[in-house]
Amino acid sequence: MNQVDYLRISLIDRCNFQCQYCMPEGSELEYVRRQDILSQDELLTLLREVFIPNGFTRFRLTGGEPLLRPGVVELVRAIAALPQTQDLSMTTNAFLLAGLAQDLHDAGLRRINISLDSLEPETFDRIVGNRGRSRWQQVWQGIQVAHHVGFDPLKLNVVVIPGVNDHEVPNLAALSIEREWHVRFIEFMPIGNAGLFQDKGWVASETLRQQIRDRWGLVEATVCGNGPADVFKIPGAKGTLGFISQMSECFCDRCNRMRLSADGWLRPCLLNEIGQLDLKTALRSGIPLSEIRLQVHQLLSAKPEINYKQRESGTVGAYARTMSQIGG
Repeated sequence: MNQVDYLRISLIDRCNFQCQYCMPEGSELEYVRRQDILSQDELLTLLREVFIPNGFTRFRLTGGEPLLRPGVVELVRAIAALPQTQDLSMTTNAFLLAGLAQDLHDAGLRRINISLDSLEPETFDRIVGNRGRSRWQQVWQGIQVAHHVGFDPLKLNVVVIPGVNDHEVPNLAALSIEREWHVRFIEFMPIGNAGLFQDKGWVASETLRQQIRDRWGLVEATVCGNGPADVFKIPGAKGTLGFISQMSECFCDRCNRMRLSADGWLRPCLLNEIGQLDLKTALRSGIPLSEIRLQVHQLLSAKPEINYKQRESGTVGAYARTMSQIGG
């Protein structure tokens, strides 16, 4: 079991997109009330007094869409300034990134993951829900600005949905040839989208690798990061290709992360709610930080068993909560 030192922090459960694989069209979501979201002071207190003493040194900011969080640049600066922070990254849809990229970089953010599920504007808008206007160009501009500012590595996340965007895998992979971009193909999962998953299914990473291998060849590679991707590259390419295979290849034994939701729930597993802790209520109820720290330590100790139960089940259940509500 890997050392668990990586915390994914959801800053907000709201998003300005409604992606098919995250918030299917027509779904009725109950967003967390603003007063129920962890404040900046509460979040920083938990980091300093609970998570860092338990060995967490690497943090990723997620959502919903984290750039919707008021004061996000100031929060990035505060987390980056913590002496124990060894790595700070963010996952975003990039719709608001062009206007914030330089400020985020100046505040101490160095790595960024951007969702880019299609290079075809019509397909992209169908996936993310265009709400009356195209989103692709503004996202593409955000990617270009992030590249210009100097985020390294700059990763592009692609959720591969059969019959929707799987035909674009070679073109998306080609983005890594001339640019130091790192394209990551993610197997479609049934989280908050049971109907779509039953209709579409998923494509195994090895199938995608073989498509790329047949066209260009493929060799093993490495890239900076904390996730479970298997990393390859097209021979001679400047960037890399990652494959996250949560459906076809269980990687519970390599899991090094926990997830903190925007409203303060600490979850040890994306697909398993055993042992989750309500840290917000504990904090606001005046429970001593030493006791909260101990509860998190005990959950960390139980994580291998939680992962084992998930691994033994052999299946991924369809979850009512959406990815935006879990925190990605």
